[in-house]
Amino acid sequence: MTMPSNHQEPAEQVSGAANHSRPGPPKKVLIIDDTPDIRMIISETLNLYGFKTLTAEDGLSGVRVAKGELPDLIICDINMPNLDGYGTLTALRESDTTAAIPFIFLSGAADKINMRRGMELGADDYLTKPFTHQELMASVNARLEKQAEAQRRSDKKLDELRGNITLALPHQLRTPLNGILGLSGIMMEEYGSLPPEEVLESARYIHESALRLHRLIENFLVYSQIALMGSESKIIEMSGGQPPTAVETALSELIRNVASRFKRSDDLAMDIEPARLFVPEENLKKIAEELVDNAFKFSSPGQLVQARGEITNHAYVLSIKDHGRGMTAEQISRIGPHMQFERKRYEQQGAGLGLVIAKRLTELLGGQFSVHSNPGIETVVQVVFSMPGH
Repeated sequence: MTMPSNHQEPAEQVSGAANHSRPGPPKKVLIIDDTPDIRMIISETLNLYGFKTLTAEDGLSGVRVAKGELPDLIICDINMPNLDGYGTLTALRESDTTAAIPFIFLSGAADKINMRRGMELGADDYLTKPFTHQELMASVNARLEKQAEAQRRSDKKLDELRGNITLALPHQLRTPLNGILGLSGIMMEEYGSLPPEEVLESARYIHESALRLHRLIENFLVYSQIALMGSESKIIEMSGGQPPTAVETALSELIRNVASRFKRSDDLAMDIEPARLFVPEENLKKIAEELVDNAFKFSSPGQLVQARGEITNHAYVLSIKDHGRGMTAEQISRIGPHMQFERKRYEQQGAGLGLVIAKRLTELLGGQFSVHSNPGIETVVQVVFSMPGH
């Protein structure tokens, strides 16, 4: 078995018997330790259980191997020359390609007092030297199983997202487009014989369909911008010299227009208390529009939708309440892009972006977002912003 010397590149160990407990290629484990005997013992044990092993004699070479080979797990000593275990872990966690790789520290009995530091840096587990083969394998298998379970959950969410996009997007694009193409085609073919009232009615329907498409595209663009800002840990701030937003002026007409769009003006109850917030007007209006739209979309004609804004405990609270079908606690916890619950059971409009846009925008603006729902009875969405000077 070849081990790296002080002047050699880390050597790759040949895997032993197939690991029958894990289908597919054997899992790769990188061992970083400046003691050759320890590297050999760990490598031989893992090879025996069907793992493929990589070794490195210090932190610098370990980071290089990790970035080049992307192992499934890293076992690393704490006390090493050139770059110790803490520095190695920090370097790996700062790289996007290696940040999520499970990491087990090897520590001597005297290093136990430093375990907390390692955990704060992102270590997943500790093995205290000396350790038995059973302790080694238990730790390795536990870390890999935890990683596999996280991957299964991620894959499940991704599959659900794909399913929602597959169901929602073609329908939402095709429906208004079919109306636009069909009616405009009739108008072009029969323009000489159509009564003016039919032309007006067709033009009105084409306009409404175009607005649906415009809003759908706008929401995709808005969500893309929000997702990018979130990934870069940015926040939305008022530009210098911009006056605070007058809430009642900004929202009252907008909310009435949303109700009118659903032809449900009589179902709207609105009470927006005047206040001024250091929140960009366009962002506040977008949040309110999506929440009110959602309330009408998921309730039936004749069911009341209540929009209320009030100053409470030095904060402004915007609440949107509807009496539609509501959401379960599990569904609330899974609010995300393109998530439309029970789409196969209910006919729905939209691409499932409205609620998550409102949520993410609120958070980027430094506000608080919450949803409380009693399925079949009522759903209340609240957005809370601190008042100026508080």
